Amino acid sequence: MAISISEDIKTVEDLVNDPRTLLEQAQRNGRPVVIAEAGKPTVVLLKAERYEWLVHVVNLARLLNEAEESIRTGGTISLDEFVREMEKKYGYKLSPRTKPARKSRHRSGSR
Repeated sequence: MAISISEDIKTVEDLVNDPRTLLEQAQRNGRPVVIAEAGKPTVVLLKAERYEWLVHVVNLARLLNEAEESIRTGGTISLDEFVREMEKKYGYKLSPRTKPARKSRHRSGSR
């Protein structure tokens, strides 16, 4: 999500004087409108759908970080153990894992 410095950074005075225009701008182009006070950004106006998406992304990143940490600290189990746990917990039989077929080393015919 790109921000146009010349178009998307507004002052508190802009917000006070014409809030409807800033709301319409954020809705129209989908970019956030940054409100600055005393030359520093203080708040951001953002479409609700975009905000919800960002919250989703942040939550997903948190879950991925937790999963990576669990893997680093040895919090993993084998697939077979996972299948057994799911079968025990939910009471149904998952399809058995099959080992890959080995290629035959027997050659037919002679040279």
